[in-house]
Amino acid sequence: MPVSPVSMISRLRWVMIGFAFLATAINYLDRQVLSVAVASPHFKAAVPLTEEAYGYVTAAFMLAYTVSNGLSGPFIDFVGTRIGYACCMLWWSLAGMLHVFARGPISLGCFRFLLGVGEAGNWPAAAKLVGEWFPPKERALASGIFNSGASVGSVISTPIIAWLVLWQGWRSAFILMGVLGLLWVVGWWFFSHTPKEIKSEAPLRVSAGKLLTTRFVLFFTLSKVFMDPVWYFFVFWFPKYLAEVHHFSLKEIGWQGWIPYFTAALGNLAGGLLTSLLIRCGIAIPIARKISTTMFALAMVSSIPASFTTSASLAIALISLTTFGYTGYTANTLAFPADVFPKQAVASVWGLASMGSGFGGMLFMALSGWGIGHFGYTPVFIGYGILPLLALVCILFFIGPLREDARFQQSGTTQCS
Repeated sequence: MPVSPVSMISRLRWVMIGFAFLATAINYLDRQVLSVAVASPHFKAAVPLTEEAYGYVTAAFMLAYTVSNGLSGPFIDFVGTRIGYACCMLWWSLAGMLHVFARGPISLGCFRFLLGVGEAGNWPAAAKLVGEWFPPKERALASGIFNSGASVGSVISTPIIAWLVLWQGWRSAFILMGVLGLLWVVGWWFFSHTPKEIKSEAPLRVSAGKLLTTRFVLFFTLSKVFMDPVWYFFVFWFPKYLAEVHHFSLKEIGWQGWIPYFTAALGNLAGGLLTSLLIRCGIAIPIARKISTTMFALAMVSSIPASFTTSASLAIALISLTTFGYTGYTANTLAFPADVFPKQAVASVWGLASMGSGFGGMLFMALSGWGIGHFGYTPVFIGYGILPLLALVCILFFIGPLREDARFQQSGTTQCS
């Protein structure tokens, strides 16, 4: 019995989101290697770093991430999801492998910069893929699925990388993660394609200047300045925090350091499921997205009490609630651009907005290194408990309604779902 085109599309969209999930997991495996490796005495001997130097190294990654977000989104819109995604993965996989040649803060910072250039393309590409393959009511769930790859990558990376560093040396971890990315490129190239409906649409070129004149892009970008550094902080600094504040060994970090990333994986799914439930209850999609976003952002305040407890278990639990809130929030905001702009511009919108993510990460990672070096972790944790509230204000009061922007729809394009 022949399979209908509609049924085939229904199946393929889950295959495509599976590729995006794997790419996001590999993305975080690559960036997480350093945060675990820095706890190794062998790495410290090979690449000596002070607290401030480590902060500047992470800031170098965020500087590249900031610049590349503004470039990768339009690039992916221009060449298409298939070619654009492959190019980004190839670049960051090779950049990750170059870390084995690091000898100090400068060389390490250069390699982190190259890694940031490539890794920035993952989210514009994945957001564009979701906009192409999924209808509005499924986009939060689809976004949550692919974005959970970040959490899964962080979960499995901590014990796996800790084991690799202990038994094979820190350089083997960078090499292996890069090889995984190269294997993904091969699979993606042979299996991915663009839906026929998207291919048949008239090409749309929207300038970055025009997008930046919209209220949505401006305040969505500002919200990411405040929100995303919270996640970057716990990705880059959490293993180091466990070692320095709670005196965890590398083995203990491997056994317990994955927990906040596991709850982050749950948050991705919870964010999409909560929004879907609200929609099924009859709440309009834009309102459902903002209700869900609010609830998860408020959960992130838990990083404040985490800074005052002397119990490692309680600190991990509170930080885990913070990461759960972040990914639940992000699962919904990933769907925002496709609600407002045509599919052909989604990667550009997400890339431009993510420049706020990169700028905020670059700024706050440098401040984190300086603050921890001078005052310890407590004031830094407090700050990261306040930032989500500032991001939430932007989402609730300033980005405007989550509906199609008529200025772009009047250009002769229509959104299909």
